[in-house]
Amino acid sequence: MIDDAKPLFTQIAEKVEDSILNGTLPELSRAPSTNELASFYSINPATAAKGINRLVDKGVLEKRRGIGMFVTEGARALLINEHRTTFSENFISPLLGEANRLGLGSKDVIALIEERSRELHLTTALDPTAAKG
Repeated sequence: MIDDAKPLFTQIAEKVEDSILNGTLPELSRAPSTNELASFYSINPATAAKGINRLVDKGVLEKRRGIGMFVTEGARALLINEHRTTFSENFISPLLGEANRLGLGSKDVIALIEERSRELHLTTALDPTAAKG
């Protein structure tokens, strides 16, 4: 779990986000408390709280006084939109920039993506140890 390149509170927030995105932590369900996260990951509760508070600030989690933290309605869609934007900025924009440098149009890029996708699917289908995706 621990990645020395990232602050612990960021990693805690990302773990909770991943659980929301993959459906193990559904909308309107109770989220783990800061003490539960601190205990599970063997970290200081203040560090866990900082990660959780980032998600509260984003509108992904809400505090219910005396009850705990809960995943907000629409949290998954909010996270998908955020990740989609980040994906576009980090991967699609540089891809299109390089394609432009090579004189490739959008149809060329789409054809390359489709070709590579077929190759990866074929490789995955032939290799039972390869991750499905």
